[in-house]
Amino acid sequence: MINVFVLQNGRLNQVNIDSRSDLETIAPVWVDLTEPTDDERAWVKSIYGVTLPDEDEFSDIEASARYFEAENGDLHLRTDFLFEGDDDTSATMTVAFILARNILFSVHAEDLPVFRLVRMRARSRPGSIGDYRDVLLDLYETDAEYSADALEGIYQKLEAVSHSVLKKSLSDQAAAEVLNTIAHEEDLNGRIRRNMMDTRRAVSFLMRGRLLSADQFEDARQILRDIESLDGHTAFLFDKINFLMDATVGFININQNKIIKIFSVASVAFLPPTLIASIYGMNFDWMPELHWGGGYPLAIAMMIGSAIAPFWYFRRRGWLN
Repeated sequence: MINVFVLQNGRLNQVNIDSRSDLETIAPVWVDLTEPTDDERAWVKSIYGVTLPDEDEFSDIEASARYFEAENGDLHLRTDFLFEGDDDTSATMTVAFILARNILFSVHAEDLPVFRLVRMRARSRPGSIGDYRDVLLDLYETDAEYSADALEGIYQKLEAVSHSVLKKSLSDQAAAEVLNTIAHEEDLNGRIRRNMMDTRRAVSFLMRGRLLSADQFEDARQILRDIESLDGHTAFLFDKINFLMDATVGFININQNKIIKIFSVASVAFLPPTLIASIYGMNFDWMPELHWGGGYPLAIAMMIGSAIAPFWYFRRRGWLN
């Protein structure tokens, strides 16, 4: 799918493209391609002289491959953007940007939330977009805002987890659910931190290239400041995640120790009755109580009393609490 946007009175207006002739008759400021077909790639190459990268090229994480200037002067950037799937899973997707002919070209496999937000805001805020560079900076700014919202969601979920973990007791089933939630939020927090690091590198590359105007350069600096604040927040969330993880594992260990303590007390309590039963189970010819009428009741009473005495002693010392 190819989405083409023209700039009218500071607003991004989308133009429907059904054929190559539709693309030839307009002067776009942004050409956004979502999983483009071979025909759409051919249109872009023949009309604008821009060769779009293949999906296999997106996975190259070398700095020289992610941000570089081609021999013809075109700027190429590879930037990761965060998105969450329908099943509440998080992932990052690499987007290829090409700045050429005063046009921003973007190529990605799926439509991303950040891109939808930029399109919606550009239509509702006249004057916010001046050229193709503003579109790219707006994408990076919106990406930082989207990551900030995701971090706020992580904090709210961790707060709910805190109320569960810090209760007086925590069952093993509840602890398993807590660990699953913590692991999910830790993964999302890590993706956001990595995403912000990649965005910082991309914005720094634009600033070093002296492509931006004075106002755009200041906007880029503000984006870097926002990212810096998000880095501190991700570090705080990592600390909170580690605390909740340790607390949850501690409760699991306490529950396991309670079970082990019960078995230990039971084994100690039944040692005296076992000793008494073993003594009177010996096969000696002469035993004083062997032919005594009260021998059997006495042995039973001794076994019961020797079993009760340890439980009473342990409870009095508070070892069974």
